[in-house]
Amino acid sequence: MEKIKISAVLKSHFLRLYQIALSDGEFSALEIKMLYEFAEERGVSKEYLDEILLHPLDTNNLIPEDINEKLIFLCDFAIMIWADGVVTEDEQMALEKYIKLFGFMDENIKPLANHLIEAVKANRSKQDILIELKN
Repeated sequence: MEKIKISAVLKSHFLRLYQIALSDGEFSALEIKMLYEFAEERGVSKEYLDEILLHPLDTNNLIPEDINEKLIFLCDFAIMIWADGVVTEDEQMALEKYIKLFGFMDENIKPLANHLIEAVKANRSKQDILIELKN
């Protein structure tokens, strides 16, 4: 198995996605599938993702610096939350926690979280969501 090199920030993103998937107390088959699809989108093999999940690193200080990357990661979180067609209070709180961690102003946390969830529920593409957020 050939390992590609990925950044610690991206590794932490996969771990956060995993945490979000677990935040409602269930890890559904749809959420597992979504996690592996996110890895595949980034050229990360199933085996390498398994290794990341089995050997986690401390993700507390590893956040994306670029605003575009932050928004992409937040879209991923919203997509993961909606994967099973249900948004629990715990999942909503987890998304808001990560928006805050990513450095967004307090007054924008809830509106951004709600916008992301509603956009995903409306089946908007990640690209469309990102364009909306940048305007």
